Amino acid sequence: MNLNEHFVITISREVGSGGRTIGRSLAEKLGVRFCDKNLINSLVEKFDLSARNIEMIKGQKKNWLADILQRVTPVPHAGALGSTGQEFAPAVTNDELFRAESEILKEIAAQESCIIAGRSGFFILRDCPNKLDIFIRSSLSTRISRIMGRQDISKEEAERVIERVDTMRENYVRRYTGTSRYDARNYDLVLNVDGLSTEEAVDIILKYIEDSSK
Repeated sequence: MNLNEHFVITISREVGSGGRTIGRSLAEKLGVRFCDKNLINSLVEKFDLSARNIEMIKGQKKNWLADILQRVTPVPHAGALGSTGQEFAPAVTNDELFRAESEILKEIAAQESCIIAGRSGFFILRDCPNKLDIFIRSSLSTRISRIMGRQDISKEEAERVIERVDTMRENYVRRYTGTSRYDARNYDLVLNVDGLSTEEAVDIILKYIEDSSK
């Protein structure tokens, strides 16, 4: 992948691995937009971007999403939207939401270099040139410790969170992509971040990109 050209990086991750933090840090270092669930949900909620409405807007304005992003977050930087941590409960069905999310991700990826966290980006953007797909993982014990500290909950509660989120994400990916999120063949780089700081993980990714572009 060439960072001097238009590029897209997708980051899938296990809950509690710190993958979202790594993705945000990588986006900041590269100076590109960081797109995660909070950003996409904020756009859907704020501008009522159902799949049907997106089609209507696209028919009226060529650069519809660029106009929306300019109003919401003019300068690309991590965490520009959805930093409140509030969950979004869409009024549309899961299928409609997936189609809307897919349209938004494709438009962002077509307009600018960016980093996409989750949202089945490795599959939705599979036809994008100059793309890198990454999966961030860590041991169960590390994930439990991280969630316990982040959410101030017991070990048993952290284990239940991991089981619930892992099952939910796997079911979601299988339903809409026909593959498992744990299939290494979906990614260019699978990184176990046990014992690594966020900065060290980002440096490994950047070194991988540098070496792969030679």
